[in-house]
Formats: sequence, C-alpha cells, structure tokens
Amino acid sequence: MASTTMPRAPVHAREAPHGGARLVMPALLVTAVLWWETILRIQAVAPFLNSGLLYMVLFGVSAALVVFVVASLLQRTARHMLVGAFLAALTAIYGSQFLYYDIFGSYYTVFSAAQGGKAAEFMGVVVVKVGENWPALILLLLPLVLFLVLPKRAAWARSRFSWRDRGIAAGLAAALFGAALAGVAFGDRGRGGPHDMYFTNNEPVGSVNQLGLFTAMRLDLQRFLFGFEPEVAPPPPVASPLPTTGPTPAATSPDEGAKPPSSPVETAEPVTYGPNALEIDFAALAEAEPDEQLRNMHTYFGSLTPSSKNEHTGMFEGYNLVFITAEAYSHYAVDPELTPTLYKMVHGGFEFTNFYNPIWGVSTSDGEYVATTGLIPKAGVWSMWKSGSNSMPFAMGNQLRGLGYTTKAYHNHTYDYYGRDTSHPNLGYDYKGVGNGLVVTNTWPESDLEMVDVTTAEYLESEPFHAYYMTVSGHLLYNFGGNAMAQKNRDLVENLPYNLGGRAYLATQIELDRALELLMERLEEAGVAERTLIVLSADHYPYGLEKRDLDDLAGQVVDTRFELHRSSLIIYAQGMEPEVVEEPVSSLDIIPTLSNLMGLEFDSRLLMGRDVFAGTEPLVILNDRSFLTGLGRYDAVARSFTPNEGVEVPEDHVQRIADEIDRRFYYSSLILDRDYYGIVVP
Repeated sequence: MASTTMPRAPVHAREAPHGGARLVMPALLVTAVLWWETILRIQAVAPFLNSGLLYMVLFGVSAALVVFVVASLLQRTARHMLVGAFLAALTAIYGSQFLYYDIFGSYYTVFSAAQGGKAAEFMGVVVVKVGENWPALILLLLPLVLFLVLPKRAAWARSRFSWRDRGIAAGLAAALFGAALAGVAFGDRGRGGPHDMYFTNNEPVGSVNQLGLFTAMRLDLQRFLFGFEPEVAPPPPVASPLPTTGPTPAATSPDEGAKPPSSPVETAEPVTYGPNALEIDFAALAEAEPDEQLRNMHTYFGSLTPSSKNEHTGMFEGYNLVFITAEAYSHYAVDPELTPTLYKMVHGGFEFTNFYNPIWGVSTSDGEYVATTGLIPKAGVWSMWKSGSNSMPFAMGNQLRGLGYTTKAYHNHTYDYYGRDTSHPNLGYDYKGVGNGLVVTNTWPESDLEMVDVTTAEYLESEPFHAYYMTVSGHLLYNFGGNAMAQKNRDLVENLPYNLGGRAYLATQIELDRALELLMERLEEAGVAERTLIVLSADHYPYGLEKRDLDDLAGQVVDTRFELHRSSLIIYAQGMEPEVVEEPVSSLDIIPTLSNLMGLEFDSRLLMGRDVFAGTEPLVILNDRSFLTGLGRYDAVARSFTPNEGVEVPEDHVQRIADEIDRRFYYSSLILDRDYYGIVVP
C-alpha cells in the first residue's frame, strides 16, 4: 500500500523568507530603542521640537539596525538569544537610568556603574522609587515582554535573511549614522547644542537630551576606555580672562600687588597688598616642557592674573577650623525658632545672600570635592576618589597640617563609601567613618549629633586643630517611615504648614542644628570658641524633595535653572563683626576665600573659584555650563543671556565667559588626570 505521508519540505523551503515577517525583528529593535528614549525624554521634560529629538532618532535607529545585521548572521536559536539579551540589557539600563534620574536629577556614567557595588546600601531608596514609578517602569518593560510572548517558532523568528536584506539594513544604518554625525559636526555649534555635547561637553543630562541615552552612553564608554580630549578655545592674549565690573583693587602687576584707593581726607600711605600666588615660573616651565598637554597647561595658568590679597587677608590667621560639608543642607533649613544655631551662624558671620551650590555629576562626592579642593569635578569619574593618589596641596587638611595643626576628618556613614578611605587621608586628615573607628548608633541615616558627640574630645585639646565633617543626617528619603532622623525630630515639625516631604526634610536638618549646638557648647567648654572658625556648606540642594515640596518651603515657584541651586554658606567665628556679601558666590569659591581669610600661602591661579573679597568679577558655574556673573545670567539650555536690571553688557561678554568656562572644565580635569599640582607646586 502506498504511503500517504507527505514529503518534508527541504530546509531552504522551511526557512524561506516570509514576506513582511522579515521586518518584524528590525522593527521590534528600532521601536524598542525609540520607545525607551521617548520615555526618558518625557521624564526629563526635554523639548521634543529641537535637533536633539532628530539625533536621538538617527543615532538610535542606526544602532538598532546594526544589532539586527549582527543577529541576522546567526542561526535561529543564537539569533533569538542575542536579540533577547540585547533587549534585556537595554531594559535594565534604561530602567536604572530612569530611577537614577528620578533620585539624583542626572544619569549615571560607565565609571559610576563599574564602581556601584555599594549602592546596595541604598536599596531601600530604590525600592521606594520603584513603587512611585511603577507605571513608567512597566512601559519600559513592554518591548522585552513583547519579545518574550511572541512565539519563538513564528514566521518572524524562522525567517532567513539574505545578503541583500543585510546590505540594505547596513547601508541604511551607515546612512543614518553618517547623516547624524554630519549634522552634529556641521550643524548647530552653540553652547549646550549637539556639537558641544558630542565633541566638547561630557555633562550627562545635556548629552542625553541632545543625543539620546544610547549615544550618550556610547560616548561615555569610549571616553572611559580611551580618554577624552575636548575642543577648547585657546587662552586669550590678555592676562586676565574675565572682565571686571565695579571697583576692584588697583593691581598694576603681580609683583606690585593691589593698592586700595586712598581717601581724599587721608594723608597716610595706602596699604599695599601682594598677590595670592606662589613663586612658579610658568613661562620657564612651558619653554622647557616637551609634553604638549603640560605645556598648554603652563601657558594657560601663566596667562592668569593672581587675585590680590586684601583687607580680609589673614582675618582668621592662626584660628582653629571646623569645616563641614552638610548633606542636603539649604537656606530652607534656616529658621530662628526651628534651627536657632544655624540661624545665629548664618546671620552672625559672613552672610552670603546670593550663594549657589551647583549639583555635579556624582552628587555628594562631587559636591564634597568642589567644597574641599576648589576644583571642578571631571565628568564620568569619581574625582574625589581619583584625587587620592595626587598631590593636593590646597586642601585645608594639607595646608593646615603643614603649619602644625592637628587635622581630623569624620563621616557618620560607611567609611569607604565613594572611596573616602583613599581620598580623605590624601587631603591631609586622620580619617574615621563608620567601620574604621567611628561608632554611632546603626540607623538610617545616622545622627550628626552623635558624630559630634563622640569626636570632639579627639581634637579640642590639641590646638591648633582642624576638624572636617561630612554629615549624613540630612539624606533622603524625606518621610517619617524610613528616615530615622526625620522620625526622631517629628514632633518638632508636626504643626508646620508644609507638605509631608518638607516637614520631614526640616526634621533631618534639626539634627544638624543640634550637632552644631553641641559643637558650640564643646568649643565654649574648652575655651577655644573665640578662636575657632566654622565653615559649612552643602554637597548639593535637597534633590530628594519633590518639586512641589521645594515650592512649598520656598513660598514660591522655584526656578529650576538657577534658583534650584541657591543655598547657604556659613563662615562664622564667635565675636566677629557680621558682614553681608551680596554678589554671586559659589561652592568653588570656598577654598580660595577660606585660604585668604586664614592668611595661608596659596596660588589663586591654580584654583577654579575665587577669593570673594579680592574684588574680581563674580562667576558662578553650573554643571551644564550655565553661569551667573555680576552682569546677569546665561541659560545654557535656552541659550539666552538675561542681563541684570540697569547694567550694560559688553557685546562679547557671553562668548568670553563661555570660552573661559570651557577652559576651566578642561584644565580642572587635567589637574586631576596629570597630577599637575605635583609638578608645579613647590
């Protein structure tokens, strides 16, 4: 009897192209990338109708097509695994970046991801944020879910792709990538634009907004592996790169220093001030240097005019110093009833009414780096940790230890978080944190009050002394469930007219205030209060607060471009005459200002901030290269300059300042990369 079994189709017939089914895989990959990018763009409130959207599409589609071409070369199972792995990996990256942005207002870098093992300590924060953002996270999961539910044996999965198919996809990918690269290279070259982010700037939020996350992380990975040499304008031919506005000390040369204007009713000889500079012959160094990069550095720093010593120089010479970087501290926390010690110190010392504390890429660690070194952090790395193998002569620990001070540093959380066990001893401190000698109650967050209580005995009897504290009581999240400091001080804020988040935040700052109160008591008991200078600033604004909570605390809608970063700087000594400083000041200015006040020998040309009492032009630099000067403010996102009322702005003002800011970012990074202080500082 004849067999009725139908003959099996040959392999090539079973896996023949299935028409439109062949488009399913590339369509899924392209749609997935654009879907993820769009969700991040919505979260960041990035504009859709600008060139950034175009480059996001061009770069994103070309990347997805490249993955398709590679996958099409594989057999069915291997192809399926590769596409699944790609979708799973990208889902994890976009989801984690979504959460990171929600917490920190920025995106993590490849370096941070590689160093992120200790992030598990903050898993409670992540869990809360997952709960708050679950609808968006589910949307981010959709492409992977769709891939998993599509049947593996469906026509799209079994399709065979010809070399013609691969050639079309590869050609389209190359064309799109080439068009994007040409547009970036020859199109908009403005500050903060696509060209700036691709070739010059490494700021994560701006890069993602202008190029898309996929491209921003690709560039970050390239720079992490192979280094990064941005395009930077050469130094100007004049000695001082910044114009001045208003009266300044009349400096005729670095040797003569500055002379304050004499009064017509005075006959005494005017005081002559010298420059805050070390004896460094930059011209000779440049002439003898074969390394082009170092030669350019010598030329740049040699082109700068040192700031002048002034009437505030040495005002606190020989004083003890307590220097504090306070977690998420802000002027919102200063209240005569709620935080009386903070209030007393803010208004009883130098009162800075226009102080800004910009957030940088690595939030707390970068904020601490700026405050303690006077340098701009390098994007993409942990600058504070990386500085641990460098010469850091202008850090207060090293400056004062060289004068015979006892120098101690403390942190009331894990001692090696962000590599502080490497960086802080190198800044000149005997350093303790939780886990290497500092013992406080195991809560989250830990108590600043306890930290002060258990540490003051270690230095108060060892004059002259310098103690540095990095606090943690003010850390997010701001609620009364998972924040021990907020819970501890809940009764003191329960009846305040603010949202829950605002009340919880203020409760954490009460713990800082109580720590300062105890510190003042201990200084009094030791008889050293009148010869101890206290300096305090934050690491960053309280980004753990929702925007509505910030508006609630401020009593107005907070401008997220500039006012978001307005904060409070304390420089206070008991018995000093209060003084108001109204011009713009930033955390970059702390080290040069403090060095001048304490009469220390330093070189103002080698710091990225300024001594605020030297009469030089104010300059506040934000991470996205927006800035404020004495003439107005420049918004790098809107690319617009708003002058202050009643001032005349020179035509080249914005370009000159923007070029100088690029140089400061660039040369600050090189100070870190090349250990420049170790080369030039005597």
